[in-house]
Amino acid sequence: MTIDEDIADLLSARLLREPPSVSPAEELVPDWDPQKPFSRPPVPAAVLIALVRRPEGHTILYTERSPDLRAHSGQVAFPGGKVDSSDVSIAATALREANEEVGMVPGDATILGYMPTYFTGTNYLITPVVAEVTPSGPFVPNPGEVHSVFEVPLSRILDSTAYGTFRISRAGKEHTTWQIDHDGHTIWGITANLTRKFRDLAMGEVLP
Repeated sequence: MTIDEDIADLLSARLLREPPSVSPAEELVPDWDPQKPFSRPPVPAAVLIALVRRPEGHTILYTERSPDLRAHSGQVAFPGGKVDSSDVSIAATALREANEEVGMVPGDATILGYMPTYFTGTNYLITPVVAEVTPSGPFVPNPGEVHSVFEVPLSRILDSTAYGTFRISRAGKEHTTWQIDHDGHTIWGITANLTRKFRDLAMGEVLP
């Protein structure tokens, strides 16, 4: 059996079964240092790392954000967003956002588990929700939020040689993130870092 065929069972054994508990704000370390200390508590958010079942094997779903959005316009992202007061769980947040952004039917997804929270330099505390998805229809981007939708083969995501380094300068300081190029799309920043964490978890290793 290949890792693609076994990926759902493999991840179920390695992911957290429940959403991770949140550490006190003073103990959280952001992925890059902001210019000024945060003046408010972190904003809870969730993203969906969707393993889409395709005849040729699993893929990972990504979106390209609308160029008209004020925040992170045009960047590649996982479906996701802020936790809403009406969401009954962090998984519900991820599934709701996926439905709003690309029309994913919540019932098409089977939650496999959760990854540790990721604290951003913009004061978001993101919980990655991992699910296997058997789509009952096409993914259709919501033009108000998403410019396009694309999928990357799981085999490429699991290949360590697919990852490069992306450099960005903020307030005179240079920061680096992982980077993956695929079919004209550049995945970098939070999304690439979470993708790499997912890859390392799936492979049971952490590489430099």
